[in-house]
Amino acid sequence: MKILVCVKQVPDMASSVTINAEGVWYVDEGLAFRLNEYDEYAVEEAVQLKEQLGGEPDLTILSIGPGRVKEAMRRAMAMGADRGVHIVDDEYYKKDSHQIASMIADFAKDKDFDLVFTGMQSQDRGSGQVGPAIAAQLDYACVTTLVGFEYEDGKITATRELEGGLHAKVKLAAPAVVTCQLGMNTPRYPTLPNIMKVKKKELLEFSPDDFASGDALVVTESMYVPEKKGAGLVLEGDAGEVAGKLLDVLKEKTSIVK
Repeated sequence: MKILVCVKQVPDMASSVTINAEGVWYVDEGLAFRLNEYDEYAVEEAVQLKEQLGGEPDLTILSIGPGRVKEAMRRAMAMGADRGVHIVDDEYYKKDSHQIASMIADFAKDKDFDLVFTGMQSQDRGSGQVGPAIAAQLDYACVTTLVGFEYEDGKITATRELEGGLHAKVKLAAPAVVTCQLGMNTPRYPTLPNIMKVKKKELLEFSPDDFASGDALVVTESMYVPEKKGAGLVLEGDAGEVAGKLLDVLKEKTSIVK
């Protein structure tokens, strides 16, 4: 079995982000970066599947971005992947989800991957479109927002998280693309011996020009930090008192309540 896991390096969400001079992305300098949290669950699920099936599965990590993304890739590889594929692209942020998916699909099209794992979305762009777009271009089955995954004899039983806290079970056959939700499993912490083993693992580099990406379907025209608004109003008391106070506020602030 051949498994591909697509990962992305993103800013630590505790970092202070500023918009770049072009007004279309954030400034990298001074930011702390980490492996996208959703992708950690995808890596863990792929490694668990590899362990379930024994030594046969071949697990590749793929990432697109500047040189710094190797740090996130090495963490993913230390969790149990066999090799890394880095498409070195300093202007990755100018590509939309369709173009990113096209590059991944072009890399994967002749590799006969049985399963492609991705995070449900990235923490910086958050489109949730890359996984399904990869599946469409490879003509693979696809299931998204997974909180459960079972595999046996080429058949997948996936548990999807729906809105309202509902879950749905879906059955499909490989080859397939699956996207992983937070809480799907417990991502392992790479041990020191496994971190040291990464140095001996293959980490291939490619140029974006090696793969077809096509034209952007969506172009970011501007990016900005939302304006700060006034503080919220906290209403205290029992349910009856709070309801009365809320009605008074609505009458004062809006024309909804007469």
